[in-house]
Amino acid sequence: MQEPDNKTYWQKVSKLYDPFMKSNSGLYKDICLRIRPYLSKDMNVLELACGTGQLSYPLSRQVRLWEATDFSEAMIAQAKKHNRSSRLHFSVLDATSLPYAPGTFDAVVISNALHIMPCPQQALAEIRRVLKPGGLLFCPTFVHGEYTGSRIRMKLMEKTGFRTYHQWTQSQFLKFLADHGFSVAEYRTLDSGRIPLCFVVAK
Repeated sequence: MQEPDNKTYWQKVSKLYDPFMKSNSGLYKDICLRIRPYLSKDMNVLELACGTGQLSYPLSRQVRLWEATDFSEAMIAQAKKHNRSSRLHFSVLDATSLPYAPGTFDAVVISNALHIMPCPQQALAEIRRVLKPGGLLFCPTFVHGEYTGSRIRMKLMEKTGFRTYHQWTQSQFLKFLADHGFSVAEYRTLDSGRIPLCFVVAK
């Protein structure tokens, strides 16, 4: 039976994740380039679904504190192997049930994860709760609905135990954010080489 949240899949692939992500290094550099101007040295940032730290390491240098979290213990174990910064902390947390007090963070980052969550609206509710008034949400997300080959690709990936729960188009994804209390300040489509990615900054 397939797990409802893909966790077993991420546990299995954790040691292969860094080598695999090298093929996406250009995309992640682009994401960093677009987030970096919004950051400052007095900010506390929460990252959800951080994986092994593709955004955590380069962006944590720009802020006071970067809390990088993932629900996969194996992913966090891999991420911690390279950490040498007092500004960057890694921990295992569920994005839909966060332990932080309301208004703790100046910004939240969740990259390429909302579409693979069975209940992303729960994550958005928690993000709204822990953000300060006027806080920023950075949520670059693959928009599978824009890509005609996505259905075939997802069928192949499901054979490995992976599942995509939401194949939004860009307009559907933006509406989803708006319907759950976020005002989109900036968005644009980035070419990932396979499936388009919608880069979004919201408040």
